[in-house]
Amino acid sequence: MARQRGHHRRRGLQRRVNVRELRQRFLIVCEGEKTEPNYFNSFRVPGVVIDVRGIGENTVRLVERAVKLMEEDDYDQVWCVFDRDIFPVKNFNAALRLARKHGINVAYSNEAFELWYVLHFNYHQSATARHLYVGMLNDLLVVPYEKNRLDMYERLEILQETAIRNAERLLKNYDPPDPARNNPSTTVHLLVQELNRFAV
Repeated sequence: MARQRGHHRRRGLQRRVNVRELRQRFLIVCEGEKTEPNYFNSFRVPGVVIDVRGIGENTVRLVERAVKLMEEDDYDQVWCVFDRDIFPVKNFNAALRLARKHGINVAYSNEAFELWYVLHFNYHQSATARHLYVGMLNDLLVVPYEKNRLDMYERLEILQETAIRNAERLLKNYDPPDPARNNPSTTVHLLVQELNRFAV
């Protein structure tokens, strides 16, 4: 469950037992400038204001940008979305620590965000280099996969519950978890589940 930014001011939110919040504001700060923003901007969640930023920064610098954006506005949930990629383990772990320090949730993927897409079709537990996901998705989608596609959410929505189950199952393989070395693994489903709480 995502941590709530309790010390941020909530405008016009009325909380009642067993009634979801009338409106939530999400800040989603993404490493990718198009792939991830295109996906998260496609969620149909009228009870949520989603502020998605494709920053083009990685790991620690991405989290630092998120911290600055948090200081400029009020959000109920703040998320950083980034990949393990080829960045040094110490950088990846430092980003996770910095996010935790500031109450920021992290939707990471080891190695690439495309793992989340693959999990919509099947359970995938073999260590995979990021460049190989394109070929896998070409086969699974039956159309050429392009990183900046605008229709990925629509294409995959019907399979989303399968992806969540596969992502949860994958994480259970790692005990204790070591996100920087757990290839493949992802926590993108945690952000997806939070957004889905406000779907109609």
